[in-house]
Amino acid sequence: MGMVNIKINGMPLSVPNGISILEAARYVGIEIPTLCYLKEINEIGACRICVVEVKGAKSLVTACVYPVNEGMEIFTNTEKVRNSRKLTLELILSTHDRKCLSCVRSGSCELQQLCKEFGVDNETYFEGENRHYDFDDSAAHMIRDNNKCILCRRCVAACDAQAVSVIGANARGFDTHISSAFDKDLANVSCISCGQCIVNCPTGALSEKDDSPKVLEAINDPEKFVVVQTAPSIRVTLGECFGMHLGTNVQGKMVAALRRLGFDRVFDTDFAADLTIVEEANELLERINNGGTLPMITSCSPGWIKYCEHYYPEQLSHLSTCKSPQQMFGATIKTWYAEKFGIDPSKIVVVGIMPCTAKKFETMRDDQSASGYPDVDIALTTRELGRMIESAGIFFRHLPDEEFDNPLGDATGAAVIFGTTGGVMEAALRTAVERLTGETLKALDFTDVRGTKGIKEATYNVAGMDIKVCVASGIANAKKVMDKVKDGTSGYHFIEIMGCPGGCVNGGGQPIQHAVVRNFVDLRGIRAAALYDADKDCPVRKSHENPAIKKVYEEFFGEPGSHKAHEVLHTSYVARPKYQ
Repeated sequence: MGMVNIKINGMPLSVPNGISILEAARYVGIEIPTLCYLKEINEIGACRICVVEVKGAKSLVTACVYPVNEGMEIFTNTEKVRNSRKLTLELILSTHDRKCLSCVRSGSCELQQLCKEFGVDNETYFEGENRHYDFDDSAAHMIRDNNKCILCRRCVAACDAQAVSVIGANARGFDTHISSAFDKDLANVSCISCGQCIVNCPTGALSEKDDSPKVLEAINDPEKFVVVQTAPSIRVTLGECFGMHLGTNVQGKMVAALRRLGFDRVFDTDFAADLTIVEEANELLERINNGGTLPMITSCSPGWIKYCEHYYPEQLSHLSTCKSPQQMFGATIKTWYAEKFGIDPSKIVVVGIMPCTAKKFETMRDDQSASGYPDVDIALTTRELGRMIESAGIFFRHLPDEEFDNPLGDATGAAVIFGTTGGVMEAALRTAVERLTGETLKALDFTDVRGTKGIKEATYNVAGMDIKVCVASGIANAKKVMDKVKDGTSGYHFIEIMGCPGGCVNGGGQPIQHAVVRNFVDLRGIRAAALYDADKDCPVRKSHENPAIKKVYEEFFGEPGSHKAHEVLHTSYVARPKYQ
């Protein structure tokens, strides 16, 4: 690709030929506003917020899709441009529910921010007919409010990028709205609850179901023993809710905040991630040694599991029977921990702080109640926890660092990296290789499976055997891998699949980031790097060497893969119709 010479607001500039005006403007530090644009996902020039003047053009052009060429002169901030953007915003607001003070996205809404920048107030400039839509709160994980939708189609693009495609634009003209086929409720289509539509929505049209009132009710009930667990990635994303730099590890402040919210115990889901690895590695070795179904595929991501049940039901035998770390943790709390400390499991409320909206659905799955009660009662997203901390008047940034409660607060570096794509695979390899060889593993970093690339493959020679592994993140990539498994051409022994692109660090329940960040900052990479740094600093980096894990096996489970372990830590799956 050659270079071309252009001018932006009179400044000469040399940029790669064919890039968009939007991208070219960033070379001189100019951020052209957008609403519909998502790089490589939704490049449709529909919202008209990014219009600019180009010398010689008969009308304003959309910067997000208009390519630069030699000699082009561009003007991004003329009166004509500003008036056009302001008019567009006023038109959008004319059909928009403007109850901003009570909106979950107030303060992080891209439409709200642009209206402030362009001096658009709350007045109605274009009176006329308006449509009203009922909420769709049928799904376990989210609420859809089309009264706040601006038809940017970013949610549609995100769903398409996930190869799920259960939402789209219905009707035409003034009646156009985003919905499922035949306007079915989300609960009645094959939505996988991944939440990627939510984190990519610029307004409050899509949001997770807020279950924090249920948590507060449990905390305030003196009869309840309320335990909270935090997933690996939360420690490097929660700080974003309070304006801290991307990738800041706030583990200590997070623990302190949870104690101040009133939880009886503050534990680490990483403990259960270590437990998952011990069980999963044992299951993998049993399949390899005894002719079990291969490849074995990880089962930690509930969005991926639901996708497999809908779209590849004939391949369910490939899934590991291990519960996810969230569910293993809850099951362990309500069995071993309850027995050890003499607590009635019916009085225990287990709350998960998760990066994933699909975790809300997972708590409702069948075969997830080892004690006779649900393994996990409530799953909150990172965003919900952030709002709880803020509404409680807790000054998060000024909190001292505190430690998790024990014994279910002890974890290894292998567990920490569960939060990024490739992390589960690497953690499993650290344990499986030692089990296969009977030797201590010296090099713990399996770098071939690291990075945010959608599909990664590697082959390791272990005890004279070539073990071929694959890591996929994002459902579109999972589909490619599963098609190879289905036709028998994969050759893999072990596959890690995460439902969200980049893994849990980019989950549908993570803090909202402006499209500019999603488009031009390596959000996944920065968050993942913080987890790898935490792993590197851990004194114990292999799951099977966690002393707390050894203790729970000695006292309760016996050994990995035992009858008791299967009763408590393993689950089953169900084929679901592709179109409900």
